[in-house]
Amino acid sequence: MLVSDLQLIAKTAELGSITRAATAQGMRVAAASAAIKRVEKALGIELFVRSTRRLRLSRAGERYLPKCRQALAVLEQARVDAGGGDERIQGELRLTVSSDFGRNLLAPWLDELMEDHPQLSLKLTLSDALLDFHRDPIDVALRYGSPQEASLYGFKICDVPRYLYAAPDYLAQHGVPADPSDLVSHSGLFYQVRDTTDDVWTLQRWGKRYKVRLCGKRVSNDADMVRRWCVAGKGVAAKSALDMAADLAAGRVDIVMPQYRPLASELWLICPSRRSITPAIRLLRDHLRERCRQLLDQAAGGR
Repeated sequence: MLVSDLQLIAKTAELGSITRAATAQGMRVAAASAAIKRVEKALGIELFVRSTRRLRLSRAGERYLPKCRQALAVLEQARVDAGGGDERIQGELRLTVSSDFGRNLLAPWLDELMEDHPQLSLKLTLSDALLDFHRDPIDVALRYGSPQEASLYGFKICDVPRYLYAAPDYLAQHGVPADPSDLVSHSGLFYQVRDTTDDVWTLQRWGKRYKVRLCGKRVSNDADMVRRWCVAGKGVAAKSALDMAADLAAGRVDIVMPQYRPLASELWLICPSRRSITPAIRLLRDHLRERCRQLLDQAAGGR
């Protein structure tokens, strides 16, 4: 089985079309179709379910695709190792990240990497949903929280404190809460994951925890929208110090009750396996650690 065959399988799964995959690989459609059939025959399974309108992975294909991508990563690493350790940063980096972090922080940091490494290309997916490495065309995910599956491999980027935030105009109009019980009279700005609305906040002070259920008229499944509402003076939001660092430094928001903090989080760069880690991913890890450290130092100085 040729490496180009494996690359074609992965690209076809990503694009959902043999025609588009053939174009991306610089092949004729007939040759691409024949190559896929050749692989299926060699494996003794059908990788794709075909219809007149669409093409999708079969169940066997869903099981095979992660191994296919791992094999390609291993072969790429072998090529790098054979080159005497000269790890060139090149190829496509397929990354998913949450909406708020991606738009407002990560985008310019990725620009820096691509300017320094012109052979690197990027496919960025902004989504607050947890994508599936086995089904979605992604190589690495940047997420708050450590990997929950034992099969995944991750790099911890940093610890991330969280605070309550509100715009100065909102606090001037509605007053500054002094303890958790005061929050019940304020408008909460809520983030929703699937069908669960985060309207019960757990705050911590000196090791003691306080749970408060807030009222509010604004809920979004987009974390960036919650940040925008907060900056616009629509209420109080519980957000990470990274997400709000620029707004805090510019005076667009204030920290509310800094002695009562929402539970801290961690930022992780997550890969489907150790074997899938490329030089580009290691470079991204190091770049993220440095930029996040700088941003958290800046946020700490603004408190």
